[in-house]
Amino acid sequence: MELVTPQIGLIFWTLVVFTLLLVLLKAFAWKPILSALKEREESIDQALKSAEKAREDVSNIKVENENILQEAKEERAKIIKEANEIKESIISESKGKAKTEAEKILKQAKAEIENQKMAAMVEVKNHVANLALEISEKILKQKLDSQKDQEKYIGELLEEMK
Repeated sequence: MELVTPQIGLIFWTLVVFTLLLVLLKAFAWKPILSALKEREESIDQALKSAEKAREDVSNIKVENENILQEAKEERAKIIKEANEIKESIISESKGKAKTEAEKILKQAKAEIENQKMAAMVEVKNHVANLALEISEKILKQKLDSQKDQEKYIGELLEEMK
């Protein structure tokens, strides 16, 4: 049992060695260990802050992207609406121009028809007048005594003219 019970010399030297170890550790190892722990803690804090900042940035970018997408959708809808309005305006304007042009052409055609009708009537009047003159001339050239001879001769002239 003597091995289990410590002696005073052993206790003394154990305390001296332990104290010396504590002094050496405090002098040489304690500061580097604490500074390494502090650096590690700071790097972990920095990493956490960076991760939080990155998360916020991603969230902000996501919100910004959604806003940009919404603006793009609104802009697209606005452009489509404007294009449809322009299309309708062009169609309406074209219809108006076509209608005006058609009315103008119709008016010109009616005027041309009227002019041709008048010219034809003048020509017919002239022709009738010429025929009447020719018949009158021939009647006057021939001396007809009786009414019956005159009517017969006029009938023959009319037949010739046809």
